[in-house]
Amino acid sequence: MLFVPTKIFFTKGVGRHKEYLSSFELALRDAKIEKCNLVTVSSIYPPGCKRISVDEGVKLLQPGAVTFAVMARNATNEPNRLIASSIGVALPADEAQYGYLSEHHPFGETEKKAGEYAEDLAATMLATTLGIEFNPDTAWDEREQIYKMSGKIVRTFNVTQSAEGEKSGMWTTVVSSAILIP
Repeated sequence: MLFVPTKIFFTKGVGRHKEYLSSFELALRDAKIEKCNLVTVSSIYPPGCKRISVDEGVKLLQPGAVTFAVMARNATNEPNRLIASSIGVALPADEAQYGYLSEHHPFGETEKKAGEYAEDLAATMLATTLGIEFNPDTAWDEREQIYKMSGKIVRTFNVTQSAEGEKSGMWTTVVSSAILIP
């Protein structure tokens, strides 16, 4: 069965539990996607795919359904350790062209820093595909302006979840995901 997704939604969550797997389950519950059999896929934003809200998207999910997702996840059982998971998104001006998603799952980065990094990754991948010339050594803010001024990249954003490891050493898991709907 081949299909090109027509809808996409972005979600994130955090879970804490003494068991690693249970903390992941709780993060999926917090993200409202625990009822799905998630299959991770690579990072292409399908052409013409419509972004919908989490609430709209969750209504389209069926318990047990095989569901395609671009997912970033991270976990720790170290007290106070900062973790993050982020999905970066870069959308082309031409809706017939595909965009890019990126996954980033760092330790020690704030939500803002992790989100900007993931957004930069997605935008850079799209820029190279579209033939936008830029200096990869310049700061993200400068490159973001170059990308958008080219008229070829219309929007970038990120969906990021961060958390500190639970004080008593229980597992803490963070997830960020793009859910692709037929």
